[in-house]
Amino acid sequence: MQGAPAAKIILAPKVREQLLNDLEERFAGHMSRHKGVVWAKVRAKLEASPDKLAALREMERTGGEPDVVGHDKKPDVYVFVDCSAETPEGRVSVCYDRKGWESRKEHRPKTNAMDMAAAMGVEMMTEDEYMELQKLGEFDRKTSSWLKTPAQVRDLGGALYGERRYGRVFVGHNGAQSYYAVRGFRGVLKV
Repeated sequence: MQGAPAAKIILAPKVREQLLNDLEERFAGHMSRHKGVVWAKVRAKLEASPDKLAALREMERTGGEPDVVGHDKKPDVYVFVDCSAETPEGRVSVCYDRKGWESRKEHRPKTNAMDMAAAMGVEMMTEDEYMELQKLGEFDRKTSSWLKTPAQVRDLGGALYGERRYGRVFVGHNGAQSYYAVRGFRGVLKV
């Protein structure tokens, strides 16, 4: 999988409507994640952004259970993140990035988190975004998620990941070439 951005995809009307219904149902079921946000306004933004809907569809398809977790009033942007209890199942067993993937001489996984995120049309979650997500619930109690890693760490060969264990949230590091069956990544999409 190359790191090229997702192609412009227009969802079929039935798929689009089902996705919007699923997102609305999740939105209504978790109002504490987005106090003061009105679904009709979110839906209008989504309907005006078919490429963002396609990215949300990929987040959903790979098990992310995306939901709105914020609204930046200027410039009027809604923030969706993967809110699945564990790291999305369709995005596990991946190295951090292409450089880490290429450095593996044996047992390479199919892809890497950074390329997969780019192909989906989303960003990887930063450490700060991950800590904010953990304030909304308990995520990654059995799994872990790669986090967008600062250049000074990545330049030294490392990459960050987050997880919740023992009632606490931890951010740790591994070599960017490592991968585990229970480590994937969480996406962020701004609409």
